[in-house]
Amino acid sequence: MGERTRLVLWDFVLSAMWVWSGVVVRMLVFDVMQVGRHHGHLAAEIVKMGLSVANMFVFAFLSNATRGGAYNPLTVLSSAFSAGFRSFFYCVAARIPAQVLGSIIGVKLLIDTIPEVGRGPRLNTDIHRGALTEGLLTYAIVTISLGLTTNLRGGFFMKTWISSLSKLTLHILGSDLTGGCMNPASVMGWAYARGDHITKEHILVYWIAPIEATILAVWTFKLLVQPVKQDKTASKTKSD
Repeated sequence: MGERTRLVLWDFVLSAMWVWSGVVVRMLVFDVMQVGRHHGHLAAEIVKMGLSVANMFVFAFLSNATRGGAYNPLTVLSSAFSAGFRSFFYCVAARIPAQVLGSIIGVKLLIDTIPEVGRGPRLNTDIHRGALTEGLLTYAIVTISLGLTTNLRGGFFMKTWISSLSKLTLHILGSDLTGGCMNPASVMGWAYARGDHITKEHILVYWIAPIEATILAVWTFKLLVQPVKQDKTASKTKSD
């Protein structure tokens, strides 16, 4: 099996697993552990946040174990923009469709198995505010992720800890308006199950805005970071 085919298959599997993981966390808190009867219960929310961070650690480990498997189109897009055309085309034509298909099938199996699971994140504000919210959240998390992979010295635990807390914080900030998803494939799975995946609201808020924010974050990061590195290299050359 080729390296690219292997990555596409792992993207499909991890995307299906990701849509399950959020539901499993909620079921563990409210049904199995019975920490709180209502979602606004403080103790239940604290336990759920702890399990959510642990869940992100598991998926970070799986991403390393699969040598690059991903469940979020924005993750592969942010790296593809820095690569050549062939890598970008491979990402858009193969990896992202695999993630979307994995999410759709994962949600379908989830609803068939647990009918009372709900119908996923929804837009709870106007389309322009929703697009701005998802765009800002995406810009923030992509910038943080680029910083962690480029500048921060530290091991797997420290980088994953910072990334997980950042994602959780941003998710909470946007949860009341858009669900704070920052993952077009996952939202697509739920929207497809509801039948509203081709609406203007879904496409603009959960696809166009995050993709534009990702492009802007990558461009801004390159603009601010690369000159610093070049200056350091130049100074070393002069000193030699």
